[in-house]
Amino acid sequence: MPASEPAAQAQGRLSPRAGLVRLRVPLRGIAQVVLVSSPWSGLLFAVALFVGGWRPGVFGLLGAVASTGAAVLLGADRKGVGQGLQGYCGCLTGIALVVRLGASWQTAVLAVLGAAVCAVLSGAAGRLLTPLGLPVLTAPYCLVVSALTIALPHGPVTAGAAARVPGFTELTAAEAGRAFCDGIGQIFFLDKWYAGLIVLAGIFVASRAAALAAMGASAVSLVTACAAGLPVGSITEGLYGYNAVLCAIALTAVFLTPTPWTAGYAALAAVASVPFAAAWEAFAQSSGTTPFTWPFTVTTWLFLAAVPALDRPGLSFGHASSRKQT
Repeated sequence: MPASEPAAQAQGRLSPRAGLVRLRVPLRGIAQVVLVSSPWSGLLFAVALFVGGWRPGVFGLLGAVASTGAAVLLGADRKGVGQGLQGYCGCLTGIALVVRLGASWQTAVLAVLGAAVCAVLSGAAGRLLTPLGLPVLTAPYCLVVSALTIALPHGPVTAGAAARVPGFTELTAAEAGRAFCDGIGQIFFLDKWYAGLIVLAGIFVASRAAALAAMGASAVSLVTACAAGLPVGSITEGLYGYNAVLCAIALTAVFLTPTPWTAGYAALAAVASVPFAAAWEAFAQSSGTTPFTWPFTVTTWLFLAAVPALDRPGLSFGHASSRKQT
């Protein structure tokens, strides 16, 4: 350590290097939303959030910091905290609440408290799911935000009920391009196509395999949604794509050994997540909520749970041991 750093710390000032080290953890928390741990990916995701508007940027960071801080105070595993595994649910909680309720000090308080509860639920879900060989994924976030959006007065909702239209939904080239990009950006509630490309760049920084999986799943979910006759508006906004993207990344780049069979298995999961998301959307509308990432979480659980019953090359938990708590 340079001699100037102890002097700065002795005077109560944080050195630039120490500040970067501390910033790395919440950035990894943001990165873990897409199941990667690179702080550079987290930085690009944060940039995408602020490109989408100051509200998702500020509240996403607030949620990540709050859930990470709560996990530290509660004595969560420090290694997991350092990898950002206690930050991603809080990040999504903060973004979801500001999208739902608007920016205010009350929303900020709810975001902090909801993120803190996510830290508790992550520990509880880990204890329940680890013996089953399943990861936590975004279940704590889904539970917290679903409960809050049902209990609180209704605000703006990101999606309406999925009304099927007869036949194949036709899109223009521009609509298809936007749907492809927004299918990735909607992971963070972003509906600007260029924000989705920034998110894709962040995924690529961490893992080329994950980026390819994201691109393939976004395209597959787009075709599936059109074949199902789902509404043009919802398709172009990426509302049937982001769960598929997360499923594909989880199955091809995180929990299963990457092989051609794994890629096909992940593509099937991406296809399955689309009608599941549409059904969940219709079911949730009566309570004034949205699917959030329930389709991703449940679809991934089901496909991982099926692995031991399948005898195919590559369908094994080759990467799962280090990510059981994610």
